[in-house]
Amino acid sequence: MTTPTTTPETTTPETAAPAVLRLAGVSHTYAGQRRRTTVLRDIDYTFERGTFYTVLGPSGSGKTTLLSLASGLDTPTKGSITFNGQDLTKLGLGRYRNKHAATIFQQYNLLTYMTALQNVTTAMEITGAEPPTGSRRTHALQLLENIGLDKATATRNVMRLSGGQQQRVAIARALACDVDILFADEPTGNLDEDTAQGIIDTFRALAHDQSKCVVVVTHSQQLAAQSDRILNLRKGKLTEQANDR
Repeated sequence: MTTPTTTPETTTPETAAPAVLRLAGVSHTYAGQRRRTTVLRDIDYTFERGTFYTVLGPSGSGKTTLLSLASGLDTPTKGSITFNGQDLTKLGLGRYRNKHAATIFQQYNLLTYMTALQNVTTAMEITGAEPPTGSRRTHALQLLENIGLDKATATRNVMRLSGGQQQRVAIARALACDVDILFADEPTGNLDEDTAQGIIDTFRALAHDQSKCVVVVTHSQQLAAQSDRILNLRKGKLTEQANDR
């Protein structure tokens, strides 16, 4: 009598984890005047499409360094970072930043001689991002309005805006570029509660509705509680904690 055989379950492309960014054995060391300081130690982690991540950790734990490496602003001392399976250094850091990843900086990094609107449209021109409908100007105005800046404010020089308004411009500029991964360093730090919640909702929609990978460094437990996955960075090690939301 022949014993029936069973075919082991296989993972189809549709059910495979949609990995987009992989950190393998990543360490980073800074050389000081007297000694070298290692801030990240052998980090292994895979970030997936359609997922909203937050990274928590005390000041000085290396959160911003992790963001700089993952966004292609710096290269690790040890280990590798790959986007869609391709090493960032081979893909080209400039190409990666222009075409595949956008960063919302804590210090805004706006072009101070431009208006808020020009900051957003210029980013679209540099990256070649095309609006879903209408012109780049119309799309930029809509993005700025969605985060609380009306047309009159959008056409002011950014140096005439408050810190909170400048942060909103930085967020709109990043959202305007149709990238695979969105990084943000304390993006809600200078915003009122209602606006901050609106930004969190936007991040969730980008991940869940547009299959973007969103990675946010924050001290905000409120923001972290609304993300899909919470990561903790302590003593150079990255670990994932349960999210009970």
